[in-house]
Amino acid sequence: MKPFEAKARIEILRKEIEDHNHRYYVQNQPLISDFEYDVLLNELETLEKKFPEFKKDDSPSQRVGSDIKNEFEQFDHEYPMLSLGNTYNEDELREFDNRTKKTASGSFNYSCELKFDGASVSITYIDGKLSRALTRGDGNKGDDVTENVKTITSIPLSVRGSNVPEKFTVRGEIVMPRVVFEGLNNERTKENQPAFANPRNAAAGTLKLLDSRIVGSRNLDCLVYVVLSDELPHDTHSENLKAVAGWGFKVPDSIRLCKNIEEVLKYISTWENQRKQLPFDTDGVVIKVDDLSIQEELGFTSKSPRWAIAYKYKAEEALTKLLSVAFQVGRTGAVTPVANLEPVLLSGSTVKRATLHNAEQIAILDLHLGDMVYVEKGGEIIPKIVGVDHSFRNEESRRIEFIKSCPECGTFLVKNEGESNHFCPNYLHCPPQLKGRIEHFISRKAMDIDGLGEETIDLLFSNNLIRTFADLYDLGQEQLVPLERLGEKSATNIINSILKSVRVPFHRVLFALGIRHVGETVAKTLASRFDSIDSLINAGSDELTSVNEIGPKIATSIITYFADQENMELIRRLKAKGIRFTSEKTKGISGNKLEGMVIVISGIFQKHTREEYKEIIENNGGKNSTSVSSNTSFILAGENMGQSKKDKANELGIQILDEQEFLKIIDEE
Repeated sequence: MKPFEAKARIEILRKEIEDHNHRYYVQNQPLISDFEYDVLLNELETLEKKFPEFKKDDSPSQRVGSDIKNEFEQFDHEYPMLSLGNTYNEDELREFDNRTKKTASGSFNYSCELKFDGASVSITYIDGKLSRALTRGDGNKGDDVTENVKTITSIPLSVRGSNVPEKFTVRGEIVMPRVVFEGLNNERTKENQPAFANPRNAAAGTLKLLDSRIVGSRNLDCLVYVVLSDELPHDTHSENLKAVAGWGFKVPDSIRLCKNIEEVLKYISTWENQRKQLPFDTDGVVIKVDDLSIQEELGFTSKSPRWAIAYKYKAEEALTKLLSVAFQVGRTGAVTPVANLEPVLLSGSTVKRATLHNAEQIAILDLHLGDMVYVEKGGEIIPKIVGVDHSFRNEESRRIEFIKSCPECGTFLVKNEGESNHFCPNYLHCPPQLKGRIEHFISRKAMDIDGLGEETIDLLFSNNLIRTFADLYDLGQEQLVPLERLGEKSATNIINSILKSVRVPFHRVLFALGIRHVGETVAKTLASRFDSIDSLINAGSDELTSVNEIGPKIATSIITYFADQENMELIRRLKAKGIRFTSEKTKGISGNKLEGMVIVISGIFQKHTREEYKEIIENNGGKNSTSVSSNTSFILAGENMGQSKKDKANELGIQILDEQEFLKIIDEE
């Protein structure tokens, strides 16, 4: 593939993946399967590696999705909840094994675990008592579902046992047994309520209910798959899981240690059919390096660990009738065709819709209205049409044609050369695109405006109260109170959060504007180089591209954005409301006294908290580690240092420094 072809394909993939991210994480209306999504993401990552000149910080390959809802309070994860890389075949699994063995400094075992299909939760215990439970969220923050989690009987409210750390976090999958799922759906059908699509959706939906009494009535279960702490009792993942089981948690007994990739493949083969006899849904196997020091050595990418991978089992197929095709517009303007199907049972749930991707896919399938189509549920989640049984076709049936105009605003669609998607170019006035930009503006990493989810934005939009994100700052409480589902309390919270957002720093405001190719990292880079929006507006192409990591494409996008008078009017209005369009120079602790050092923190300290010491280490050029290995430079030890870390340090001859000795190194008085 030539560079210009790769560049065009990368742009197509980024747009398509971002649209699917929005549908999955924000709208909760995914159009493609996990498998299809992974194929798209894998293709993007492969092209970005092969053509690194086109890799950007705001690419969806650098993102982790979010399940955050505004109804719950959010908190930071002490340990980020990253996603896992996926594979669907043996060759890719062997590549993972070869890559891991080349990087690891010693031999290791793999821990193989069934991948249960539910909702991930992170539960922190302090002094043996359940302190807080968070959903996965966006990987950095999650929703506080503590009260709901306390109703799940397999999750202990307090723990006892040997070597229990003062503070630790378990992560597990909240699952709903199939028999409970079937009973719940029967009840909902009798009460004329919509049935859940599958046990995973039922578990995730139940976990987010505001009434914990209902949560407690649905017999959810929790299967723990990892424990995290600065004071873990053992040096391997599997031994720590055994310890967790001894503390009273439910750990699946299907976990096995494998000495090599051949044993891993045998485990996968054994469970491919046996898993269907389990009371819970599974969709694959998770393979992890068992030794924690080697996990530390292998490290992470921006969104996933290098020491673990998920193998997904093959999808199932069914034959059903194509009733119609609808066309939906995403926030980027991409138009996606969606097939409406005669309901059919597939992988334990009823399928009524499937994705068709784009005009090319419709043409390849040669789809006609009323066709009998093969539907595949890749990743056992969202289906796609993979073929047509022509023996059932009525020769008089009408061929499916891709639309020529936007179904939302009527604008003629465009299809750029080398791209597969059709787009609505009316980005300043097409409703889904307008609402999508507002949703981006209010998001947590941008202006962080609480109380304004997708439904509320749609409500304000349909009542003609907003058309742009600048309109948010003209809203009054008296306009919100009469609206459906709001009321005085919600209106007050929304207005207060909007007013609070004027204090958001410049780099996040820049990100919130939604300038194409200006993601979170690029916005920070620009804000550090240009101290105001005006200096950025006046910057020419040469000045922009002189900034590290700002290439011609980003520079052109920035110049194009500020050349649009409607965008400039939005900025003028935001300025008038007091939004911060200038950088505030902050003093940061800097130094290189710990340059190249790997430091493990253990125990309780007097002068600084453990979190403060982690920050001090990073600010002085050091790297924090949670496990002791031959790479450890020294251990910063406080009172009640973990015995396992002390034993490992003595075994490896690693120096142990107390708090005062450490402070002398960094010259803190």
